Order: sequence, then structure tokens, then C-alpha cells
Amino acid sequence: MVIPTMAEKMAEGKTPEVLFWVGCAGSFDDRAKKITKAFAKILIEANVDFAVLGTEESCTGDPAKRAGNEFLFQMQAVTNIEVLNAYEVKKIVTTCPHCFNTLKNEYPELGGTYEVMHHTEFLKSLLDEGRISIEGGKYAGKRITFHDPCYLGRANGIYEAPRDLIRKLEIELVEMKRCKSKGLCCGAGGAQMFKDAEKGDKEIFIERTEEALETKPEFIATGCPFCNTMMTDGVKNKEKEKNIKVMDIAELVAGAKDL
Repeated sequence: MVIPTMAEKMAEGKTPEVLFWVGCAGSFDDRAKKITKAFAKILIEANVDFAVLGTEESCTGDPAKRAGNEFLFQMQAVTNIEVLNAYEVKKIVTTCPHCFNTLKNEYPELGGTYEVMHHTEFLKSLLDEGRISIEGGKYAGKRITFHDPCYLGRANGIYEAPRDLIRKLEIELVEMKRCKSKGLCCGAGGAQMFKDAEKGDKEIFIERTEEALETKPEFIATGCPFCNTMMTDGVKNKEKEKNIKVMDIAELVAGAKDL
């Protein structure tokens, strides 16, 4: 699978329909790379004209901003905006809700205004436009619960696009007791992934995993690479990894299509 870069597209005198912003997890974490590949396979299957920044992509600055380092955030953001504007980027899609939130809500005031979509929104739009079809395949009839990513759900009010995609898989969608606007954080958000846990009697990802297990799922669906890591660790902590799989929605869709 060969994915063109924006620089290569520009050299050909072409402007792609969409920029796929991969993010740090999707670029460097071995588990999250599988999510990146699954989403890219769907884009190729749908004949979406897309490109990545490649080595020109840097951190959005989200961790710095959540940790309170506004100066570092603005330095990173302005650098990225200069690159994006140089390529005349109009539409960005990303598999990371943290990148999504920052690019969508915090870049405009610094001069970076783009149409930014989370990959579940983009996949739903492809489905509505008839550019992809989704059927259950090997997941038909399975019991799946969806963990709402905080920066997609509570921060941006996007709850139905991922659920609409899951329902198309012909599965049984079961909700956790805390879902949608009352969804519980996995514990990785707000740069928490990169620091020690707060004092307490239980790790937050254990609490969230226990809520997921209460629904007796065969799969836990995620829409964020950091949530995926935390829920995967939680399932392992409960020694349930042989029976319960944690998968991003892009992986479920690609898997159902045998991509």
C-alpha cells in the first residue's frame, strides 16, 4: 500500500480531495498503526483522492495545551498551519479525536481554518453518498459495545456517526451505563497518557473496562487510538483478551469488507 504525500501531489500539480492527518499514535504506535492502515484501505477502496503530510506532519500541540504550555502549543500549531496553508488544504480527516478537536476548534484563531472530520464522520459521509457499502460479514450477530472518546463525544457532541457505522455491521449494539454525554473517560485524554496516574483506589481505565464488561460484549469498539490502548490494557488486566477484542471502528469496517 503506497500513500502519496502532499508534496508528491503538489509536484504533480494536483490537489487531493482530503488530507489524512495521521497523528502521533497512528504514526508510531504499533497497535495504532493497524488503525491507520485499516482506514487507508477503506479510503483506497472508496476511491477517495487523499494524501498525507508524511515527515512534514508534526504534533498538533494538543498535549502541550492540555498540560498548560500555551507557548509550546502555539509554536507547534503555527508551524503546522504554515505547512497546511502552503498546500492549500481545505479538508482534513483524522482517526484521532485529540487531533480532530485541536485542528477543528483551536487552529482557526491562529489562522488555520479547515473542514475537519473525524474518521467515523467521514466514513458515514462516504456511506451516505454511496461511495462505500458496509455489511456485517464476519461480525454479523456479534455483541458490541462502543466506548465514546471524550474529545469526540463530550467535547464535540458527535455520538451517532460511530453508532450508525456499527449498526451497519448487523451486530447487536449494547450501551454501557455511562455513554454518550455521560460517557466516562478512558484515562488517557488531556495528555494524561503521558503522566503518572492520580492517587486513588482504582485506575480509571479499569473502571471503564469493568463498565464495558458488564455489557458482556464480544467486541469493544473504539474511535480513538488512545482509548484503544487503555481499553486493551483493561481487558488484559481482567484476563479477558482471549474472548473480547478491542477494535477501532475503521478496523471493524475494513474487516467486514475483508480489506
